[in-house]
Amino acid sequence: MIQHARRIGAYEVVILRDGFFEAPLDVLIHSDGEAACDEAVARWGKPNVGMVVNCFALKGPGGITLVDAGTGPSWGEAMGHAPAAMAAAGIAPEDVAHVLITHLHGDHALGLFDGDRPRFPRAGILVPEADLGFYGDEANRARTPEKKQGSFAIAAALKQHYAGRLRSVPADEARPGITAIPLPGHSFGHGGYLIAGEGESLLLWGDALHLFDLQASDPDIGLVYDFDAATARASRRGILERSAQENWLVAGGHVEGFSRVVRKGAGYELVAA
Repeated sequence: MIQHARRIGAYEVVILRDGFFEAPLDVLIHSDGEAACDEAVARWGKPNVGMVVNCFALKGPGGITLVDAGTGPSWGEAMGHAPAAMAAAGIAPEDVAHVLITHLHGDHALGLFDGDRPRFPRAGILVPEADLGFYGDEANRARTPEKKQGSFAIAAALKQHYAGRLRSVPADEARPGITAIPLPGHSFGHGGYLIAGEGESLLLWGDALHLFDLQASDPDIGLVYDFDAATARASRRGILERSAQENWLVAGGHVEGFSRVVRKGAGYELVAA
């Protein structure tokens, strides 16, 4: 359940495995249309879409900070294992001082709740300003496709169960040594968190990529789960290029381990660090 751990600056970063998600190939889309998607999927050669579901524990200044919280029990037995992974890492719910949420999708935020109670009784919850602003305003529900409205319920539950402990995070702010980076498109205000270190820095990029091999080599491939496919594609291309230029370590909600991004042909490749 604990996949990897690495020291970055003031933090020991532990990857916590919440589970594994599978979906049919028809959840994939391509900006150049169906034929381009079919060609890319054929080259990829996999029978379905499968991805890990991760969250992260940061042990450092001010106690334990989580980045995302997994699914809780809401998505079936294949997921919801983050609490057990935390326990194996010696972390109790009351030890968590802060939770940084990359975006308000169920596989990242439903783990904040234990039934009708907050799972983390002492934690402050930080959500990207654009995401909380959009999904926290019920007036935006009508212009959101029905299948992508689940984040409104999560925002309402956060306001109820974490009243007084919920705040939005503007770009460039988060926690000491941690910077919020907007990566919109997958959700309205999706973002990542950059942990600064003297020798190397680590970007936890949430869902900028779901499929590290397929989408790195062809960043024009997205998933139907993206709120705005064109914006998500621009964020994906931009953060891949920036990560390669900066030589950041990267990890994410659906990427195995820690990697570095290198340019390869017209696309990129994630190389295990």
